[in-house]
Amino acid sequence: MELQGKRIVLGVTGGIAAYKAAELVRLLGKQGADVQVAMTAGATHFVTTTTFQALSGKPVFADQWDERMPNAMAHIDLSRQADLILIAPASADFLARIANGLADDLLATMVLARTCPLLVAPAMNLQMWENPATRRNVARLAEDGVKIIGPASGEQACGEVGAGRMLEPEEIVEEVLAFFAPKVLAGKKLVMTAGPTFEAIDPVRGITNLSSGRMGYAVARAARQAGAEVTLVSGPVAFDPPQGVERIPVRSALDMHAAVMARAADADIFIGVAAVADYRVANSAEHKLKKDNGGMPPIELVENPDILAEVAALPNAPFCVGFAAESRNLEEYAQNKRRKKKVPLIAGNLIQDGFGGDDNRLVLFDDAGVHPLTPAPKSILARQLIEHIAHLTGKL
Repeated sequence: MELQGKRIVLGVTGGIAAYKAAELVRLLGKQGADVQVAMTAGATHFVTTTTFQALSGKPVFADQWDERMPNAMAHIDLSRQADLILIAPASADFLARIANGLADDLLATMVLARTCPLLVAPAMNLQMWENPATRRNVARLAEDGVKIIGPASGEQACGEVGAGRMLEPEEIVEEVLAFFAPKVLAGKKLVMTAGPTFEAIDPVRGITNLSSGRMGYAVARAARQAGAEVTLVSGPVAFDPPQGVERIPVRSALDMHAAVMARAADADIFIGVAAVADYRVANSAEHKLKKDNGGMPPIELVENPDILAEVAALPNAPFCVGFAAESRNLEEYAQNKRRKKKVPLIAGNLIQDGFGGDDNRLVLFDDAGVHPLTPAPKSILARQLIEHIAHLTGKL
């Protein structure tokens, strides 16, 4: 319920992508938003007002002269009640009209009369998106402070392939969440790690751990929503990176070390969430080992580099944050790790409290002491961690 209490006017314009707006209403409502739908006449040719009324639980407005408003000023009343106006899909025609200040229907008039921010998610044919007139209109809207989200590239309803597809509803919701999040890390470059590493014994066997990567990906998402430019060096996980986050996929601890060290010197903040294997196999086999050749040979282990400690030791090192997952003695082990690696902040948890799950219990350890966080979903804990980092770095 990350949008609890937020009032959003969703404007739907004419285009085949209008059908996706129905799912968008549902997802925004699931996040706690109060969604009011307003449609252009063209949009009603693709999806009915009844559909949106059923999903939002509110009457839908599509007529500038709608008499349901006592003062006949729906364009004023609806926009004044909103924390955000979101246009999805935004057709080429609608972009042209609002870029030039036209107010010839309810939705365009509402945009012109608004006192709240405006987000638009364009959706149109490839050639229409690339047309110089559309590019000028989009540039003018951006100059006027309108946030443009998308479009994506892919197969279009007309059969062509290229830029112009509206972002998927889940992606638009992520952009809305990011819009409302306090930008406590605006302008900061953040490099982080997440997930497990895999140390090969042979081409099919290896040493790894049970880390799902969920906590690290939640932190990456929260950091991006807080305004940071996020690079996520990730071991093998089963899900996609957060919207707007650059992911560098790696497999082994050495791969992760190389990827991090190539980027850490330019970072303002480094967060090591990954469960990096302490050791790798020194004598990994080129081919699959067979039991019928006298049994498995002894496995020789060699220590992997300590990524967090090496980043913290860099000249002009970024602000470093480590993670400590323990089965016992959390405070003792986490504080020892913080002092040994010389980092200002460690986030610790007991593995029985959230290892691999959606919820967790975090305790933050810094120079000021011990800060236990209330058990919560990892998405919430990630935001609290980012706020704590911002506080320690002077951003709050």
